[in-house]
Amino acid sequence: ARKNYFYPDLPKGYQTSQFDLPIIGRGQIEIEVDGRKKTIGITRMHMEEDAGKLLHDEFEPISHVDLNRTGTPLLEIVSEPDLRSPAEAVAYLKKIHAILRYLDICDGNMQEGSFRCDANISLRPYGQEEFGTRTELKNMNSFRHVQSALEYEERRQRDLLLEGQRIVQETLLWNPDKNCTESMRGKEDAHDYRYFPCPDLVPVEISEEWIEEIRQSLPELPDQRRLRIAEEYGLPEYDAVLLTADRDLADFFEETVIGRAPAKKASNWIMTELMRELKGEPLSSCPVKAGQLAALLTMVEKNTISGKIAKTVFQAMMESGKDPETIVKEKNLVQVSDSGELLALVQEIIAANPSQVEDFRNGKTKLMGYFVGQLMQKTKGKANPGLANELFARELAG
Repeated sequence: ARKNYFYPDLPKGYQTSQFDLPIIGRGQIEIEVDGRKKTIGITRMHMEEDAGKLLHDEFEPISHVDLNRTGTPLLEIVSEPDLRSPAEAVAYLKKIHAILRYLDICDGNMQEGSFRCDANISLRPYGQEEFGTRTELKNMNSFRHVQSALEYEERRQRDLLLEGQRIVQETLLWNPDKNCTESMRGKEDAHDYRYFPCPDLVPVEISEEWIEEIRQSLPELPDQRRLRIAEEYGLPEYDAVLLTADRDLADFFEETVIGRAPAKKASNWIMTELMRELKGEPLSSCPVKAGQLAALLTMVEKNTISGKIAKTVFQAMMESGKDPETIVKEKNLVQVSDSGELLALVQEIIAANPSQVEDFRNGKTKLMGYFVGQLMQKTKGKANPGLANELFARELAG
């Protein structure tokens, strides 16, 4: 069908869109907010052509139009009015985002407009079945912006209604700099678009056989993968949820474990050290491969290096892309696990700190950290911490 409206981002004055016969009819998605699960209905999914992009800030006070994406196909997902809070809306968006990423439908980049959200919001008195007058929010290019925009608009509408004023049906832009919504244009209803059949398009029949063929080719979806990873690798649900929220991250984890790294240790390192070093950049930009992380964690597991040294090695890996074995060799970071060598140093430290030894033997057991720290200084952090504690405990007991 042709959807007719006049706006600068659509030079030809109409948008080619599916109307009566969408690709997909009704569906549903399950979300979880604050430990409570809820099913959100999907009204339909249809294809239409994209419009241009208005640019305001770069050329103020003049607005420009970027028409590079105009006419390219996009998939629009229309949701049922089942969402009751900004938190539910964001959880729903994140679930759809993950599914689309898993299916390689889009890269999910909200900053570049690959994944967008237009949110309709309305308020009504408790007990009233009919929905209130809605407004539509645009220009939200992150999940955080969606949450902030909906929270602001909810407060704005509530304040107006409590003052006895009416809500104007309109389209609003979210201004992240001012943390407020701004009027863009009056909100249209379906009849305002004057839909009529598009003479340029022929009907396309989607057979059940074709649908089944596609269904059989689908990869494992986020919820299925989350359950499998938790069960197969013995991970807590928290870990499984975070790891499977992004397909690339889940792939990285499984490749690391295939490289013989312990599953829980791999999960911890990916969620802490790796995420911290990436500083919000996509995983695709990471110079460290899953096999390299597996090799690093294996070295820790075999006591070749300590966990503390491993963090230093990992930072060097992020900077250079080198294998951990190469870095450990170049920097001479192999852990000292020779009990004879460490025992001599332990006895030297005990002899040099008689007052601390006396305090320890009188019950100040927290001084063990002091003694081990002295040993780490002498070995430049390379002493095996487990063996160090064992040797100090034995020598101090005498």
